[in-house]
Amino acid sequence: MNEKFKALGFYPADILLPKDADMTKWAVVACDQFTSQPEYWQAVEETVGDAPSTLRLILPEARLNDPDVDSQIQSINGSMQDYLDRDVFQTLPESLIYIERTQSDGRVRRGLIGMVDLEQYDFTPGSGALIRATEGTVLSRIPPRVRVRQDAPIELPHVMLLIDDPDRTVIEPLAAASGEMEKLYDFDLQQGGGHLTGRRLTAAQTEAAAEALAGLCTEAEMERKYGMRGAAPLLFAVGDGNHSLATAKQCYENLKTTTPESQWAGLTARYALVEVVNNHDGALTFEPIHRVVFGVEPEKLLEAFMAYYPGAHEGTGEGHTIAYTYAGHTGFVTVPRPKVQLAVGTLQAFLDDYVKANGGEVDYIHGDAVTDELGAKSGNIGFKLPAMGKEQLFKTVMADGVLPRKTFSMGHAQDKRYYVEARKIK
Repeated sequence: MNEKFKALGFYPADILLPKDADMTKWAVVACDQFTSQPEYWQAVEETVGDAPSTLRLILPEARLNDPDVDSQIQSINGSMQDYLDRDVFQTLPESLIYIERTQSDGRVRRGLIGMVDLEQYDFTPGSGALIRATEGTVLSRIPPRVRVRQDAPIELPHVMLLIDDPDRTVIEPLAAASGEMEKLYDFDLQQGGGHLTGRRLTAAQTEAAAEALAGLCTEAEMERKYGMRGAAPLLFAVGDGNHSLATAKQCYENLKTTTPESQWAGLTARYALVEVVNNHDGALTFEPIHRVVFGVEPEKLLEAFMAYYPGAHEGTGEGHTIAYTYAGHTGFVTVPRPKVQLAVGTLQAFLDDYVKANGGEVDYIHGDAVTDELGAKSGNIGFKLPAMGKEQLFKTVMADGVLPRKTFSMGHAQDKRYYVEARKIK
């Protein structure tokens, strides 16, 4: 194996795939989707029936607070062990998998599946780790997820890591050479999820991927792309599944407390299976998440907003410009010389302080029309934020530590990762 993988915190993995399964029934969407739509998960149940399926190996987060959640977790762990004992899986040793995901909109997203070293990942804001969170991790969300993972013999990932590769040096060459690879699966995803194809990289392609990834995290690249000399390199930013990866990290840290340090390198739980996607993939869309404040006097809030930032003014101009809408009124507020990279950071800092001092409630809204509709109601005000440019993501994490919460949405629910691959962690 190319020694460069050690410096990347990213490796080929012993990947588990089903030997003989109806793949449409096998693959189900990430557990943190459709949490308020029990009918979706009921439809999945009806589709799967008694067939082997990742549905039996995950806990939909809609059920995380069920009174019988502990027995559900036991049942899931039992199903995992049963699948292992019955040889449901085949093992692809030391493999990377190139995938093509046709989304519900017809566009094709390309990714690379391997595993990351959790020693090289840190979700602490401002961390200098190679693998970093993009948004603040809500620590209270980790313990319930640890309960799901801590005794599980295998893992199934819905984590998507992003690389900042505008020159398309890592994944896109794989697309051009996919005909040289062993095809592993090619099937339609259930519940309108599109289509998924997976191929195993050759040894030469694996080496080339390591070389290309290494080229993304040199000091020269950090300076070229972000204007930062001497900064700790950032190779992978968590685009989706932040709390899932944080949970894997916590389980590994817990295990370290009862394991001699000399054995840490050999712990399978030290690693986590992920999909790597180029931030600049044309099928990857960053949509802004707007804000609506409920239970306030809009005029007073706007006055306070402009007073909060010296020099802030009505209308557009240089700096961060944010659109607002409330009953019978629309306009813009511009904050000159902002101290953070993104307009959402400027707005969120003010809203957090204002609501704390004056009351009101902030909700996070997808779509201009819904924001306008809700913002126009009495006692409300809506703020519409500009979309974050893809070139801003890594630079903001490098400069500000993490993005403000609810900065952007990455695709629709049915386009999120589906569980297909697995990996032993015990």
